[in-house]
Amino acid sequence: MPTHLIIDGYNILGKRGQVGPNSEPAREHFVQALMLYRQRKGHAITVVFDGWKQGLGAEHREHRAGIDVVYSKRGEQADQVIGRLAADFGRACAVVSSDHEIQRVATAHGAFVIGASEFEARLRERATSKQPPGHRGKDEEDILLKRNAEKKGNGRKLPKKLRRRNQQLRGF
Repeated sequence: MPTHLIIDGYNILGKRGQVGPNSEPAREHFVQALMLYRQRKGHAITVVFDGWKQGLGAEHREHRAGIDVVYSKRGEQADQVIGRLAADFGRACAVVSSDHEIQRVATAHGAFVIGASEFEARLRERATSKQPPGHRGKDEEDILLKRNAEKKGNGRKLPKKLRRRNQQLRGF
């Protein structure tokens, strides 16, 4: 089970519509939300932000309440830093990004990939809002309804690939 989350910070903020010339308050709010998430789940978390246009000459790292915040150096994109971290951690990490290139690189190194929207939903979950056992989400119900009636096997059972992915996501 992956225990280290590597997050493409501006990818999540972009999904929220909070990327702009003055995105410092949005970054701080996001890091605070990650701190609460870490307290709930206990995963090690590294969030990477782009510094390739306005960053320093060297990579800048901060450690705040269990969250590693990394700003890429000038001339290097966060994608490259995330790829390097995914190569270092391999199967022991999960990469959070909706960028297809990052997802491809992370998967090639054996990392588990979570989309930005999917992680955003998990980030907003409350610790007390656990679903009862056997509960299926709307997407899973839609897949079950779309299955071809001619297929053999249990019609109420999700496809193996989706069951495996759900099993991995339970830890997050």
